[in-house]
Amino acid sequence: MKILFLSDNFPPEMNAPATRTWEHCREWVKHGVEVTVITCAPNFPQGKVFDGYKNKFIQTEVVDGIKVVRVWSYISANNGFVKRIIDYISFAIMSFFVGLWTKCDVIIATSPQFFTAVSGYTLSVFKRKPWIFELRDLWPESIRAVGAMESNKILEVFEKIELFLYEKADLIIPVTDSFKQNLIDRGVDTSKIKVVKNGVDLSVYCPIEKDSQLLDKHMLRDKFVVSYIGTHGMAHGLSFILDSIKDLNGDIHFLFIGGGASKEKLLDQAKYLDLTNCTFLDFVPKTEIARYISIIDVALVNLKKNDTFKTVIPSKIFENAAMRKPILLGVEGEAEHIINNYAAGECFVPEDKDDFLFKLDKMYINTRQDSNYYSEGLGNLAQDFSREKLAHKMLNIIQTI
Repeated sequence: MKILFLSDNFPPEMNAPATRTWEHCREWVKHGVEVTVITCAPNFPQGKVFDGYKNKFIQTEVVDGIKVVRVWSYISANNGFVKRIIDYISFAIMSFFVGLWTKCDVIIATSPQFFTAVSGYTLSVFKRKPWIFELRDLWPESIRAVGAMESNKILEVFEKIELFLYEKADLIIPVTDSFKQNLIDRGVDTSKIKVVKNGVDLSVYCPIEKDSQLLDKHMLRDKFVVSYIGTHGMAHGLSFILDSIKDLNGDIHFLFIGGGASKEKLLDQAKYLDLTNCTFLDFVPKTEIARYISIIDVALVNLKKNDTFKTVIPSKIFENAAMRKPILLGVEGEAEHIINNYAAGECFVPEDKDDFLFKLDKMYINTRQDSNYYSEGLGNLAQDFSREKLAHKMLNIIQTI
């Protein structure tokens, strides 16, 4: 079988879409599938092309047996609605034209924005091949949720296109049960919706000793480290976290690793509040992520308080769980149920300072008294969401069409 996969993110980018696409495709190749990924030059989230790459018309490489075709696109930082739309559309157009010349049996197009799905659908029409919509985000609903754009005629048009794409897809593979229910409530045929959740590569993420070199380098030895690793964007509510920790005493230290549209504002806020209990680092290479997770005591996973985010399961939950790092979760809904069901950490009401500080203190006490307090639940969670298992599940679904 030959799979053509469209995704505007792929390693060395390290966000969730890039990781999921790479790890799934890598597993499929091991089972004899020929996979071609059409993507763009790596640039997320700074909007700057990574060292060693150029934003050329077309360039090809092989990554873990996957043929990766990188096409030109308009590149902008992860801020500014109009520029981002131009970015998305340019990739959709280029992936369509390059995809026309790529042999395949099935086409997969992944969100979080649906212009990639437009390209997948159009290719399926011209090539007369089935196509699958991998749904990673309820876009454009998520635009409203972060306040990036008010409800208007443009969003109404986008939502009509969204529903059209759901109707035309041969299969829809959402990453949460909540996404599936959202589609069903909006009239999408339930028989073609198959959920494949996010997961973790257990060969990369596993329990290891704290990295002494990193502890010394960042002056974190003897600190109780709470870390947020990922995009610093409008959706992530990190400004609330900084406001909440300004009066914390003791040895609790917050480590923020990553970049994004809100990074500069957060740095300014930390300076204004004169915070001495937090450290900001830029994105680190994906090969270094496990080392940095090793030095933390608690993994912070946070989003703004909004009903839309009740449908989301942040993928960083699974990587931290695999390394036995308990989760301090500020996300309501499906993600909250996972953490509570596995006893893999504590959940606080998003943007509720008192509840956040109470749950943080509870985790501090629990882990100080017993370093393995949450370990059993974390281990069970990681095993149940093994990326290898989920990749096989998705491949079986693909083979049905």
